[in-house]
Amino acid sequence: MSNENFRRELNNAIDQISGSPSPALRDRVRSSLRGSPASAGPNWIAALAAGVIAILLVGVLLVANPLSRPSRQGPIAGTSPTPTPSAPAASPTPSPSLPPMVCGSSTSQTAPAPPLTTFIDGLRTGTHAGYDRLTIEFKNGVPTSVDAKPQASTTFTTDPKGEMLTLQGSSGILITIHGADLHTYYAGPLDIKTGYAGLMEVSRVQDFEGVVQLGLGVSGSGCYRLFYLTNPDRLVIDIQTS
Repeated sequence: MSNENFRRELNNAIDQISGSPSPALRDRVRSSLRGSPASAGPNWIAALAAGVIAILLVGVLLVANPLSRPSRQGPIAGTSPTPTPSAPAASPTPSPSLPPMVCGSSTSQTAPAPPLTTFIDGLRTGTHAGYDRLTIEFKNGVPTSVDAKPQASTTFTTDPKGEMLTLQGSSGILITIHGADLHTYYAGPLDIKTGYAGLMEVSRVQDFEGVVQLGLGVSGSGCYRLFYLTNPDRLVIDIQTS
């Protein structure tokens, strides 16, 4: 094999090494070595040695080069989301403290700056654990004063007619509201039979010249409490049931 042919074969071998390794590479190198004439002289031997060294160096570089190796990158762990601190639970709004029950004695409520006439626009009843409730709702503020007077019977005298009115229950409470009106804005019933255990019946006794009276027919101990609430303005009367 001439020097020119050997160099051509050597170049081809180096080109194949730069790509994927070929199974025929070793056979071609060996064939070139066997086919080299013994009489080529020292120049040929030096060239051959240089070519073999070049082939070895290229092979070592390809093996050692990390860029030629397939990537084996592991999965990237995702970042855990930062937990959002939960807001502290809101404390329940405490109910307003209720006044104590009164048994057998009169009570009253007064307003510091009442309107000339307070218009009643609602009478509502309801039952709760331990008491029944009458709510008197006002349209334009609380009245001048309110008096509550217990009595032994459920019979009341109407005003101005003077008629006798008997309600359900075993005893009564007369509620007198000064500076009030029950006919201008109120359109509900004037006699309410509840069927409750404590507050059994509510009836109008008077609605005349700025005074409104309501008779309450009650059962049981007859103990009660009287107080105002706002938004809207209203008078609350609770009758004890236990």
